Amino acid sequence: MAPGSAARGSRGSAGLGWGEPESGRAGAVSRRSGGSQGFRGRRPERAAALPGPRAWQQPFLNVFRHFKVDEWKRSTKEGDVAVVTDKTLRRSVYRIRGSVSAGSYIQLPRTGTQSLGLTGRYLYVLFRPLPSKHFVIHLDVSTEDSQVIRMSFSSLFKEFKSTATWLQFPFVFEARTSGRDLAGVAPPGARWTFLQLDLQDILLLYLNRSYSHLKSVRLCASLLVRNLYTSDLCFDPAVTVTGAQRAKLPVTPVPREMAFPVPKGESWYNRYIHVRFPRDSMEVPPGLVQKSCSSSEAVPPGPVPRLLPCLVAVSKPTQDSVSPTVQTPSPTAVSGQAPEAPRPLPEVSLSCKCSEISSVRSREPSAQMESANVDMAPDSVHIFAHESAVVPVALEDTGSREHFLPDPILRLKGVIGFGGHSTKWALWTKDGAAVVYPCHAAVVVLHVDSGEQRVLLGHTDKVSALALDGGSLLLASAQARPPCVVRLWDFQTGACLSLLRSPMHAVSALSFSDSGALLCGVGKDCHGRTVVVAWGTGPAGLGDKVAVLAKVRTDFDVQAFRVASFDGTRMASCGQGSVRLWRLRGGVLRSCAVDLGEHRALQFTDLAFQQAQDGCQESSARMLYVCSRSGHVLEIDPQRRAVRHARCLLPTQTSSGPQPQKQTLGSGPGIAISSLSMSPALCAVGSEDGYLRLWPLDFSSVLLEAEHEGPVSSVCVSPNGFRVLSATSTGYLGFLDVASREYSVLARAHTAPVLAFSTERSRGQLATVSQDRTVRVWDLVTLRQLYDFTSPSEAPCAITFHPTRPAFFCGFSSGAVRAFSLEAAEVLVEHTCPRGAITGLAVTPDGNLLFSSCSQGSLAQYSCAGPQCRVRRVAADVVCPDAHPSLSTLAVSGDSRLLAFVGPSKCTVTVMDPASLDELLRVDVSTPDLDSAMAVCFGPTSLGHLLVSMSSGRVVVLDAMSGRTVRELCGVHPVACPSLALSEDARLLLTAAGRTVTVWDYSAQRSPGSQVYIGHSEPVQAVAFTPDQQQVLSVGDAIFLWDIVATSESDRSLSSAPPACEAGPGPRQLEDAASGASGLPRPQVPVPWQAPPPRPGVHAGPLEGGDGALSMSDDEGPCEKSHSPEGLRQAPGPPVLEEEAGAAGDGVWGAAGGSRELAMPASPRGCPSMRSTRKGAAQPSAHLGSYEHFPASHTTPAKSVSSPAASSAHLRLKAVLGYSGSGRANMVWRPDTGFFAYTCGRLVVVEDLHSGAQQHWLGHPEEISTLALSHDAQVLVSASGRGRAAAHCQIRVWDVSGGLCQHLLSHHDAAVQALAFSPDDRLLVTLGDCGDGTLALWSTATYDLVCSTRLLEPVHGVAFNPWDADQLACLGQGAVSFWLLQQHEADISLQVHRELVPEAVGAGELTSLCYGPLPLLYCGSSSGQVCVWDARAGRCFLAWEADDGEIGVLLCSGSRLISGSGARRLRLWAVGTVPELRLRSARSGSVFMEHELSLDGGVVSASFDDSMDMGVVGTTAGTLWYVSWAEGASTRLVSGHRSKVNEVVFSPSESHCATCGEDGSVRVWSLASLELVIQFQVLNQSCLCLAWSPPSCGRPEQQRLAAGYGDGTLRLFSVSRTALELKMRPHPSALTAVAFSTDGQTVLSGDKDGLVAVSRPCTGMTFRVLSDHRGAPISTIQVTRKEYGDLGVQGTDLWLAASGDRRVSVWASDWRWNHCELLDWLSFPMTAALETQGHLLPALAAFCPWDRLLLVHVGLGVHKEVIVYSLRQKQVVERISLPFFAISLSLSPGAHLMAIGFAECMLRLVDCALGTAQDFAGHGDAVHLCRFTPSARLLFTVAHNEILVWEVASHWAADHSVGCSGPHQAPRQRFGPEAGLSMASCQDRMAGTGQDSV
Repeated sequence: MAPGSAARGSRGSAGLGWGEPESGRAGAVSRRSGGSQGFRGRRPERAAALPGPRAWQQPFLNVFRHFKVDEWKRSTKEGDVAVVTDKTLRRSVYRIRGSVSAGSYIQLPRTGTQSLGLTGRYLYVLFRPLPSKHFVIHLDVSTEDSQVIRMSFSSLFKEFKSTATWLQFPFVFEARTSGRDLAGVAPPGARWTFLQLDLQDILLLYLNRSYSHLKSVRLCASLLVRNLYTSDLCFDPAVTVTGAQRAKLPVTPVPREMAFPVPKGESWYNRYIHVRFPRDSMEVPPGLVQKSCSSSEAVPPGPVPRLLPCLVAVSKPTQDSVSPTVQTPSPTAVSGQAPEAPRPLPEVSLSCKCSEISSVRSREPSAQMESANVDMAPDSVHIFAHESAVVPVALEDTGSREHFLPDPILRLKGVIGFGGHSTKWALWTKDGAAVVYPCHAAVVVLHVDSGEQRVLLGHTDKVSALALDGGSLLLASAQARPPCVVRLWDFQTGACLSLLRSPMHAVSALSFSDSGALLCGVGKDCHGRTVVVAWGTGPAGLGDKVAVLAKVRTDFDVQAFRVASFDGTRMASCGQGSVRLWRLRGGVLRSCAVDLGEHRALQFTDLAFQQAQDGCQESSARMLYVCSRSGHVLEIDPQRRAVRHARCLLPTQTSSGPQPQKQTLGSGPGIAISSLSMSPALCAVGSEDGYLRLWPLDFSSVLLEAEHEGPVSSVCVSPNGFRVLSATSTGYLGFLDVASREYSVLARAHTAPVLAFSTERSRGQLATVSQDRTVRVWDLVTLRQLYDFTSPSEAPCAITFHPTRPAFFCGFSSGAVRAFSLEAAEVLVEHTCPRGAITGLAVTPDGNLLFSSCSQGSLAQYSCAGPQCRVRRVAADVVCPDAHPSLSTLAVSGDSRLLAFVGPSKCTVTVMDPASLDELLRVDVSTPDLDSAMAVCFGPTSLGHLLVSMSSGRVVVLDAMSGRTVRELCGVHPVACPSLALSEDARLLLTAAGRTVTVWDYSAQRSPGSQVYIGHSEPVQAVAFTPDQQQVLSVGDAIFLWDIVATSESDRSLSSAPPACEAGPGPRQLEDAASGASGLPRPQVPVPWQAPPPRPGVHAGPLEGGDGALSMSDDEGPCEKSHSPEGLRQAPGPPVLEEEAGAAGDGVWGAAGGSRELAMPASPRGCPSMRSTRKGAAQPSAHLGSYEHFPASHTTPAKSVSSPAASSAHLRLKAVLGYSGSGRANMVWRPDTGFFAYTCGRLVVVEDLHSGAQQHWLGHPEEISTLALSHDAQVLVSASGRGRAAAHCQIRVWDVSGGLCQHLLSHHDAAVQALAFSPDDRLLVTLGDCGDGTLALWSTATYDLVCSTRLLEPVHGVAFNPWDADQLACLGQGAVSFWLLQQHEADISLQVHRELVPEAVGAGELTSLCYGPLPLLYCGSSSGQVCVWDARAGRCFLAWEADDGEIGVLLCSGSRLISGSGARRLRLWAVGTVPELRLRSARSGSVFMEHELSLDGGVVSASFDDSMDMGVVGTTAGTLWYVSWAEGASTRLVSGHRSKVNEVVFSPSESHCATCGEDGSVRVWSLASLELVIQFQVLNQSCLCLAWSPPSCGRPEQQRLAAGYGDGTLRLFSVSRTALELKMRPHPSALTAVAFSTDGQTVLSGDKDGLVAVSRPCTGMTFRVLSDHRGAPISTIQVTRKEYGDLGVQGTDLWLAASGDRRVSVWASDWRWNHCELLDWLSFPMTAALETQGHLLPALAAFCPWDRLLLVHVGLGVHKEVIVYSLRQKQVVERISLPFFAISLSLSPGAHLMAIGFAECMLRLVDCALGTAQDFAGHGDAVHLCRFTPSARLLFTVAHNEILVWEVASHWAADHSVGCSGPHQAPRQRFGPEAGLSMASCQDRMAGTGQDSV
């Protein structure tokens, strides 16, 4: 039903309220049919029936308007299709997006049997491709012989294809150097495109058919489309009607409604793209090219030999240099601007002799490229982009490049403010983790624990009402002033779903039904009558229109309105003297009054429905509570429509005495209650006396109260009832924690507009002054208020911080200037100027002088160098008296040498000497139109610019010394700009005018680009940069803090952004994934992240390792797709649930781009520093600055591990999960042989990529650092670090065919960081790190050391010359060393030639190298530069910036180069022209980036085939990726945790296992394939414990994971639904253990303080806390089923808890009846030592699986042993000696096996029946975790982040499977090796050694 179609409804007999019906009449909305069916009249059904051109289609036809696309009756849509506003076109467009193009589209006509019947020759499509996405356009055209031909245009197509009925044209965006790989995703700066298709010529040229008409159009994802037009005229989009008439051009100008907006003074081609296809159909007169196009758009004449069927979008390279040249199109070249030629250095300088040079700059910041001409050569239909071309430049000119602004360059980080129109709206989200409140025109979502904000912008006026549905999925907000607009938001994504044009003049209240299907709004119409409107919001989530269900006008006053949570058709309202019950039935909204009796005269203010307790209360029995301004609270029975109870709440203070009294009910003066909120157990009341009070439901006495500084305007109880939110009319927002009785302030705000502000550099503080007569100081990091100064008698006007001392100066309306101390919070000194109010304050940057100006024109100078501020001079009548108080009233230059202001008149600007106040310069800026100056601002000292804002909106740039006009920025604002600021690097200019903030590209000399930002509801008073130049502040109605996305040329990580929102797998797909439905050994895995992660939010994003899969979280961040020139196809991948926890100080999201891991700073000269991922890691070898190099473990392995023979071993290593991302070049792959090997800790893993089978080569005593494979692939060499006991590190030589170690080499004192074979495999070179400093050569015939040399400086890489086996190169600190091997008989000597890197390169340390075609050597640097050397001449002749992170990997083959960086990027470069640049006569050539891929970590290893089309890449995140550039796809091969794994658990069916780690992730793996299936990610927190729910009624969909985190939170995840089901916080400290009860309905959790909490997941409530273990962390909680009669106590569960002080408690419980009984308490003696090998020793306990009445315990005791305790006999019955203290324990549920892990990197398997033990090595760290699978077939062991999967021998499990049927056989079991040992003999044995006290 369309809005506004109101009609009078019929009266029915149903009840109007909730009881009997009430007579009366109410307005309703009638329904009517939705228009005509199908297409009418003019639409022919068959092509043969079409006559000639229709008159109604001339001269052009607006297709969308004619067929009324917005009504979706004659057209159809599918998938994600929405109407959005495009900021470039400034109008509404259709957005079509989706992960699959065919799944989202707009189609005209609605069905395939209909026809559009459009006969126009040309079809004009006005569209813009979505960045990093593909799009498809299908056209069905009919020929004159009634044949239907489909034409498809798509960026998915790689080549042109044609059949008799189908033409496929590829649409290409980027440059190419060859004829391959034309297809690709749209670049980030994709522009609006004017696509002009000549349908007649396309059919004639490619199929030789005659065109009749256009039958249908389908526009598929992903693109924005403005409209479609057809015409027989050929329009020129760059020429308007006015322009054509003025210039008298012989062209057909584009109609006004088809035209794209072009700002004044700009070229159309600088902002948009014109695609004409086919090209030869466009007969452009020669004169037109000269008149309407730039030189870059010229089209050479000539015949058309043939048409190349491909469309290519034009744009310019993102990194263009000084003068881009223009290439003349040719049959093999494309038109457009080519990148600048790389220039050999330093002899050659660039000289452009082409006359067709264009220097036009882009105005739109989002377009990071310039448009070249789209008019193509006759033999080419390419519109070429050069998007990925990177321009190598001469080293002496590296600073001359210019970069355009990112779009957007500002991102709103947070808002300081609350309310605006009203402070009564503050709401909790469903999970109680966040608060939603208005801040003037913005809606803020504040996460309570972390303090992070998410701001929703879109309203143009103050928000007057808010509503959130019960599931926190939909948010509604209304703005105050007419026209009244209600916005409907997707709360999880922050997207605006719909704009509801309300029939109300002003909306005062909104309320959702619990399901979100109904939204009710209350307000006033233009006549002042109350209007109630009901909208059906259910279709909003599906993209459909929101319809008005009912509307009614009434004369009753409505102050509050609520929809009942238990019934979406029932509502209640209250107001002056009335309480009414409403009901929506049959499209009619009716109401009935409640009989108030004697209370009918009360003024009611708020109401709330009673909340049900545990769902046991009938909805019809719920009471309605209403509060009044007189202090009464009425309890109303909705069934009877009568008052059940009436209570008057008395104030706290009584007249009998000054002390507060217990609050009771009586007849005294009541409290004016403004708001109330209900929970199942209490009622929260906010009153105008400033108190928040909590009452029981019988209102007998106050349970809790909190006093505020002003009247409480709103209260809201959180859904779980633990917290109560309160807001005051004075701008305070906070909450009361009921359990802890603590009050926390969430937000404070000025209650009037902010006038001025100042920032402090060292402490990160902000000071503001406001019309509310307060001065406030804020923390810029937390946005919390620090100080509050109030001045009731005078208003503060201006403020500034002292640059060096903790003090600030404030000017007042009385003329006083006061200095305030932040340390003492007091006034230091006061000076009064008697002439007028202070209008400006400024202090010199050196802190010596302070200046103030007043409204009477006086300028005062103060000396503020000392502790006391003194007046030095006062100059009268020098400042313009009409100056408005502003930050820009006075300006001081950065060197403290100049002072500028407007004055003495408004038409002059004066510059003075700050010290003497001598006038240096006076500039008259007046114009004939009486323009006047408004504000001044100095630029950087090096520029010497003084910027003056004029009343006409211009900004005049003056030379501060001479006063001459340097430049003018016209059209900055249509109104005066009262504030402006220029960044310290002179790159960005901020201006404020009206309610907008504008950012200008000040560095652009002509037509600077600008971006306009909205959000303020009142005029912006001031803007400025923060002292660190990383953020922007704007103040007005509120304080807005904006992040600058990229602040310098070096910060270009902006191009990496979170992936675009894509549809994840459906529920069935997730279920299949979770159940291991796929039997493939290596399922396809999506591509890694195209960017660093987003801010926390509900968005579709990849795994931490980077999978483009489903992602969900508590809040929303920006959701974008990163730049990728070609883009890689994303395969289906494991879903991931991602959430950011509230840990402070993490710093992960601080940097632009939001990198998830903290990159290390560049290492200093010498031996670079590094960071270890493991505790106690020693400082290892020299390493790349931005990589985490491999750590040397401090864990000493066992000296002798006697591993059993393979035939007798009961464990066989089956698989390893993980890859050592801390190594370097520690992965090898040969595509010709298929050999694939990598390292994981101390293991070399050789894996078959087809079957997934692994071989494991053991032997290294420390973690392996690097690998090398011989060229014949017969020998593999591995090197590891040096252990504590060893004198040298170890190098092992392996035979690839047999997998045996043939040689053991030892020479280097520290770790080996690089290995390389000579081209003939005759020699092996090994390079030690900076701790060793040795280069060694080995003969591969005998593997004897033939030569060794000590290096004089740290070296980071070595490589043999592939063309000469006697040459090798090393690189390090600013130099390249070329080594020559000279052999004299058996002796080999080394000669070195060292060449310094030219200073102009500025490359820092060289970090990677590889040889290219003879004689090229490529070197990568720590700053992202790639240098090219002539290895023969020993000179560097070329360099370019290949990345903004450290280059760690370089590979070259032929004309292709691959670079991998610490910034997570892998790039493929076309370097075919580089050899030409080596010749000094060369003057042309380019380096192009063909592909780019952003990974999940820094690239540390890579191996590709000879063509560089496919390869394997390893990252610091512990992931190995298979990358195929040719296929455009990538696959995850190996993945694992990047940090310590804390727990491994298994599903009851043993189909899956789950792991959790310090990185905050919970990962679910398939046990069949050991592949990652699902990942749940919580950012900024560690997941410390994990439990898998037991089988519940045999329903797998109820399987859940309980995870405990370091912040004390417990989260329950649904495995099958891949969703977060519950988040609760049962502990104040970190959780260390968690377990489910046997029925899965209760969760037991323990924390590091020794508390055990018992919670119910169904309610989220903790109903019992056990503090028996207080003081020591809980290390183990285990639950098992208790058989009836066991131990003679009641209960269904038997469970234990063990703490770090070796205390174990055993309990019997039945949680259904809240029964819990302590059975036994064990306290074992312990020693003083707490650590072994640097690892804390836990106290572990477990029930024996084969006898549940036996308890097994290990810990830090007197002896190294395992203790077995009998719960039946209450004594120790067995002790098993151990070689070391155990740190992990697991008992097999099948055979009598016990797995024990030690800190000495050893695993022991004990047969408890036979008394035998076997030891196993292979772990790279302490074995801190052991877990048997439920079937006892597998054993998982964990050492740090390495997961080893062992297969238990089948005969071992079978031999001991008898007698393990259940606990009822426990008395007959024997635990120890003596099978016939009696209980008496056990006691005798213990007596001989001493009985422990238990």
